Amino acid sequence: MTDSATLADWDPATLSDMLQVAGAPGYARWKDQIHRTGGCSDPIHITGWTVSKDKASGELLHRYSTEDEPGARLRIACGNRRASRCPACAWTYAGDTYHLIRAGLAGDVRRAIPATVREHPRVFATLTAPSFGPVHNRPAGRPCRCGKRHQEDAPELGTALDPTAYDYAAAVLFNNMAGALWDRFAKRLRREIAAYAGLSQRALKEVARISYGKVAEFQKRGAVHFHAVIRIDGPDGPDSPPPAWATTELLDRSIRAAVTHAYTSVSLPAAGDQPARTFRWGAQLDVRPIKAFGDGSDITEQAVASYVAKYATKAAENTGTLDRRIGNREALVLLDVPDHTARLISACLDLDPVYPDRRLAAWSHMLGFRGHFSTKSRQYSTTLGALRQTRADYRSAQERDARGLGDIEPDTVLVLASWQYAGHGHSPGESALAATIARDIQLNRRTAREALHDQIALEGAAS
Repeated sequence: MTDSATLADWDPATLSDMLQVAGAPGYARWKDQIHRTGGCSDPIHITGWTVSKDKASGELLHRYSTEDEPGARLRIACGNRRASRCPACAWTYAGDTYHLIRAGLAGDVRRAIPATVREHPRVFATLTAPSFGPVHNRPAGRPCRCGKRHQEDAPELGTALDPTAYDYAAAVLFNNMAGALWDRFAKRLRREIAAYAGLSQRALKEVARISYGKVAEFQKRGAVHFHAVIRIDGPDGPDSPPPAWATTELLDRSIRAAVTHAYTSVSLPAAGDQPARTFRWGAQLDVRPIKAFGDGSDITEQAVASYVAKYATKAAENTGTLDRRIGNREALVLLDVPDHTARLISACLDLDPVYPDRRLAAWSHMLGFRGHFSTKSRQYSTTLGALRQTRADYRSAQERDARGLGDIEPDTVLVLASWQYAGHGHSPGESALAATIARDIQLNRRTAREALHDQIALEGAAS
């Protein structure tokens, strides 16, 4: 169940509840439910029933009810993508994101994305925010402006050198407008590529498409920036070859030109005591070609997909903010939010009545950012929905086999069901046991993955 060192860390109430849960008659079934959720930290509880009948004869094929389950309820995964809320469900979300990004880099036969997509020009680009004032950092070869050489985990990293001079209002407004700024960039990028190719935008659509998959990440200073895989395809998307003039070098130049172009900006008019502002991308732009296979470079398909997947499950928690909406300013003190982050949140609350359409108060826990953390263009690759449907279909097939319905065509079965929401979460003891189950699942997955890598390495050496 857990080791003795861990048991010693539990408070008496949690330990008592954990022992009570483990000793209950329905513990084996409860454990099976939690294992099926992947060790979810906050499972959804439902009650109800489902009946399967033969459409033609009306014969009862199977009946299930939660009446016989522990606590008369079924527990299903919450599906939260945030690692701070549910590591187990975030792991699944990260895995889906990994496969989505990698499919657009290496191809996926099951998703009708050919492996020839590897031959298309593609880069990994990072677009950052501008400066809102000096912050504590670790510049290469010299101390920070404050005179110190900060350790890698120093808590002051990313915080303002002079909080009174730092433009907190501009910082949260940039976060709030970052999605619109990306849209401007994407449109300008197509124009730049067309210009380099000597084509009009209409003519470009006839010979090439620009696709991307991106993820947002918060820097320690609380400013959002984007990591994006950007690719040039033929006119029909990833399954058509790009024109001969489309090269990685052209894509690189086009991205740099689009980022710095005057069109790639978003503006806010003066309002209340706030001046008019125009937001652009920061000077720190990184564009690197993605290699199909390992050549000593870190920018490989697998590395890029892993990097994007890692940040798809994170929000602004690394800045010290909260992972849920903030009701009032008192929460900042009660929850001991760091000063720099508290000032950013306060700026959101102060600016909310000035820019009511920007909903800054509602998104203050995200430091103003209100966009999706991972997005892609339509033809980049598969979708998260398709990946989830594949998993659902697989589990459905497993359930049919377990119920003895595997040999019956699904179209000949009538399924009736009634489900009701019955709560969510764990008791303290259940939470401790679920965390142990989640760790065991992760260990098993890691062991299986390492064994597969070893097998592949051996087969490669043998050949």
